[in-house]
Amino acid sequence: MKNRIVTCLALMAAVVITSCKDATTFTISGTLSNVGGIKKVYLLAADSAQVSIIDSTSVGSGNNFTFKHNAPYANLYKLRIGSNIYDIVAQNGDNITFKTDLADVSHSYEVSGSETSEKIKEFNKISNLYGEKNSKLSDEYTAKSSALGHESDSLLKVYVPQFQKNIADYSAEILKFVNANKKSLAGFYAATSLDQYKYEQQLVAYADDIKGDFKDNPSVQTFLKQMAAVKPISVGHKAPEFTIKSIDGKEVKLSDYKGKYVMLDFWASWCGPCRQENPNVVKQFAAYKDKGFNILGISLDTEKKDWQQAVNADKLSWMHVSDLQRFEGPTERLYHIEAIPSNFIIDPQGTIVAKNVTGADLEDFLKKTFK
Repeated sequence: MKNRIVTCLALMAAVVITSCKDATTFTISGTLSNVGGIKKVYLLAADSAQVSIIDSTSVGSGNNFTFKHNAPYANLYKLRIGSNIYDIVAQNGDNITFKTDLADVSHSYEVSGSETSEKIKEFNKISNLYGEKNSKLSDEYTAKSSALGHESDSLLKVYVPQFQKNIADYSAEILKFVNANKKSLAGFYAATSLDQYKYEQQLVAYADDIKGDFKDNPSVQTFLKQMAAVKPISVGHKAPEFTIKSIDGKEVKLSDYKGKYVMLDFWASWCGPCRQENPNVVKQFAAYKDKGFNILGISLDTEKKDWQQAVNADKLSWMHVSDLQRFEGPTERLYHIEAIPSNFIIDPQGTIVAKNVTGADLEDFLKKTFK
């Protein structure tokens, strides 16, 4: 009987504590070490467009600080202390404790009272690891270039693949983290760090998985709308039909390529990265055109003479078409072209089988497809 009474009292105490918890605000209580001359801490909130300061407070005599704020929805917040930024996810009802040593060059910190904030720490750990690797490579390349006194193609051939491998390894780690944390905002913020063009297929699938979650968070809702817009023209979907004028004024339809492999190559004479990629596209076309590879070049130029000059100069020996309206042309709008170079590879059945593959990735794709 005595044990039952003790248990009942404990349950009653828990109910009282819970009922006293303020569900209309969240609190962040922080403790700092090695403060130096820092007198203020700033609280920033992230939304779909920007990160802005929403509150500030003074560092107390015990190197402590407290924020009490209202969160209309669970969201990403940042503490700015001096030049350091720390990520925290908070929602109303959270009582979060934060602790850091400002002399720590790794900017590590402790946080409790918010499971999502702890997950954000895991994401930042991955991000910082690969950020440090890239910084080290950048410093090495800069030092060697300075010693030579000029940029070096041979150095670029050594360092660019290393940068690319780091980015690929980072993205693979982030995809693992996202898949393990689909029901956490930490997974969402990690997902948005990925290259949307390269990992569109994975991000579209992720958007489908979280469609019913985080309904009040505007950043999530903006992301879901973006993914819903690109889903019909993502890998695995039928390429939408269009009609467009060729460089000599004839009508060309996508259906003209039915039963063939065709790459829709969106580019422009004024686009530096496009012109840099063109020699690779020329090389791949020469290697695979007799095996069934076709290209339909879609220019975003507005002046026919500039378009024609670039076609001639870059020796682009395939069909060329254009709406001559930059990003506002009907074909560009249909395929949601927001940046170039951009491409879509469509199989003989009219299905998009690859998007935005350039450089070595394009060569690898064609090797596998036409082996």
